[in-house]
Amino acid sequence: MLIPGPDTRVVELRVHGVMGTTPEALVDAVVAVDVAGDGVGRVVRPADRLRRPAPGPVLQAGGRPVPRTVEGYVWSGMTSGGLAKAAWALLLPFALANVAHWMLPPVSGGRPGAALNWLLRAMIRIVGLALTMLLISQVAVVSLDLLAAQWLDQFEPLRPWRGPLGVLPVVVVIGVLHQLSSVDWRVAVHAAAPHGHLLPGSRVIADPDAPGLHALHATAGLAIVALMAVGGPLHPAAPGVASGVWLAALAIIGLSVVITVLLNGPGDGRWFGKLPRRALTVLSGLVALTSAAVAPMPDGPHHLPGTDPTIEVVAAVLALTCIAFAVLLIPSALLARSRWAALAPKLRPWAGGWMAAPVLVIACLLGGGFGAGIGITVQQSLRTMPLQLPDGYRYVTMLWGAGAVLAALVGLVAALVVLVPRQRPPVELGLLHEDCPQDAKRATKAWRRARLQRNHLHRMIMGAAAVLSIGAVLSFTMQVRRVPLPDWAQPLPVIGVTGLGALAIALLRVVYLATQRPDTARHLGVLADLACFWPREAHPVVPPCYALKVVPEVVARVIEHLAQPGTRVVLTGHSQGSLLAAVAAARLVESLPKADRERIGLVTAGSPLQWAYPRAFPAIVPHSSLVELSSKLDGRWRALCRGTDPLGGAVTTWNRQVFHGQLLGVGFDGPLPAAERSGTGALVLGGDHWLPDPQHGPISGRRWHPGVLQHRDYLSDPEWDRAVALAAGLDLTEGPRFGEFMR
Repeated sequence: MLIPGPDTRVVELRVHGVMGTTPEALVDAVVAVDVAGDGVGRVVRPADRLRRPAPGPVLQAGGRPVPRTVEGYVWSGMTSGGLAKAAWALLLPFALANVAHWMLPPVSGGRPGAALNWLLRAMIRIVGLALTMLLISQVAVVSLDLLAAQWLDQFEPLRPWRGPLGVLPVVVVIGVLHQLSSVDWRVAVHAAAPHGHLLPGSRVIADPDAPGLHALHATAGLAIVALMAVGGPLHPAAPGVASGVWLAALAIIGLSVVITVLLNGPGDGRWFGKLPRRALTVLSGLVALTSAAVAPMPDGPHHLPGTDPTIEVVAAVLALTCIAFAVLLIPSALLARSRWAALAPKLRPWAGGWMAAPVLVIACLLGGGFGAGIGITVQQSLRTMPLQLPDGYRYVTMLWGAGAVLAALVGLVAALVVLVPRQRPPVELGLLHEDCPQDAKRATKAWRRARLQRNHLHRMIMGAAAVLSIGAVLSFTMQVRRVPLPDWAQPLPVIGVTGLGALAIALLRVVYLATQRPDTARHLGVLADLACFWPREAHPVVPPCYALKVVPEVVARVIEHLAQPGTRVVLTGHSQGSLLAAVAAARLVESLPKADRERIGLVTAGSPLQWAYPRAFPAIVPHSSLVELSSKLDGRWRALCRGTDPLGGAVTTWNRQVFHGQLLGVGFDGPLPAAERSGTGALVLGGDHWLPDPQHGPISGRRWHPGVLQHRDYLSDPEWDRAVALAAGLDLTEGPRFGEFMR
């Protein structure tokens, strides 16, 4: 433990969480100014009335004040605001498929386990490629079939141009997606990739195969458009040039699949460089444009013959690959089971490491449902003439109609569970509010709701995937056997049409609003911020990974401060920011000498680092990596948590229980001494600081926030300063007791 001297100062570097934040809220000041960064990743400080950087509030330690500088790293500009960022909402299925890759269990079982893991990763990439082709096919259903082949048939001068007019908009969409997928954040400070695998987030690095995947997805998208235009994947609609286009499109799709699988192997994919990528993309573009000229358009406003077989074959490939993936994931999860068998049940991965399967299924079903919703919306808005959609859309609407009904029923049951009082209140609640029973009563429902979400979120995801999967199988069987809808199911397609249309309109409306008022794009923040954390691996058409920019720049800023003698740096992160701060701290303790490591601390607030990330991503943020990070920080990791917080929870302790009026539990190093009550009224068990919510107060001389705060405003709690001081390695003399704070 370093002994603080007269020149000791603390730099508190804050990282915010999801939904973005303002610089002023991050540093808890009326005005904030930039002191570093490139405008996208911003380092800000509080400012005085002349907009000059001002020092932060001092910390009390060892009976004297210790100077503190408060800084904040603002990364909300990478996920909030603007058309390009809002448009990612339309590509949520792609992002979920990419997230599913990072949810795979760790490689175990020697060579068989490594081979199985390679096969699973290859399957996810094939699913990603098929998802792109499904989306492009559904766009082509609207542009080439509904509008060009059917609706434009009523305009005599445009009949000869229906093929080009239908294909060109789809080609433009593919070009836009390709450009979006090539966007990346420019990192101001490049750091070497981590060489260890024992710390959280050590495998979160850029994939060198991403440029190759960009080209392959664009190539496959162009080829599937050409295939639909000339008759579909089963046979060409006409002989001659159309038949040649059909063969070329099939060959390009097959080549794209093969290269996608080969890029999954060892190596950096340099053999698939710029020249072959450009050649393949140009060739597929020429095939698509040629198909526009030779596409055999039907006489009269009739359905395009290539539409149904194209949609059905792509959907069948997706379904079969997902089934094979789910089956092969079982032995992979069983092989990895030894890594977490000794952990407490609440610390083990969700579904025993099998969670990637339901997430991938939901991604595929969302992709099919959203594309069908766009087609149905266009069909309903052009009611002046009867327009035909693929037969399968009718069963998709039935599936989503049934899903909407079941979701309503499950929501009703969940509401009843929350409203019905429980006999056993949370063990920490009574201790935190033992002097304020009215506050305990107000917080009980919030504790119950938060605990239900943390304990059962993964079960809800699995249940949704199971219900939708069963519905998809039934719908597909009914479609193949041409089974008519029974009488009792007749309302379901109407509900499905309404739901899918509403989903399509709502997402498009959000994108439109984001172009007019960029601040409204924050409403996309939760999903965007969570999905954008992961680098492009299984699908390239996803938002650029902000972690690849935030983490090295935060690390560089910390090293810059540590260059000044006597400076101690405490990284603080709220919500998703706690993951970024923990990964940055892991990179620092891995690369710095011991003398500098002892000047680093970590504070997490409202963090999902125990209940969510190690359980959902057991290969990337395993529980063992958190143990290792805690060991290297040697007591300088403090976690602020509220039982009312549905997104955050305990980080360093578990198996908590009350015995003889004392809170006990287990931590990273085993059973812990009984929790102590700090001067602010918090219960400190190991590294976890349990905060009373509502706060005790008002407190003289401090900003106070009334009511149940749940996931908000951890900065207003007086325990924040104590946690920062402890994380800085400062010895604290106990300040005023809880009762004195209220005087």
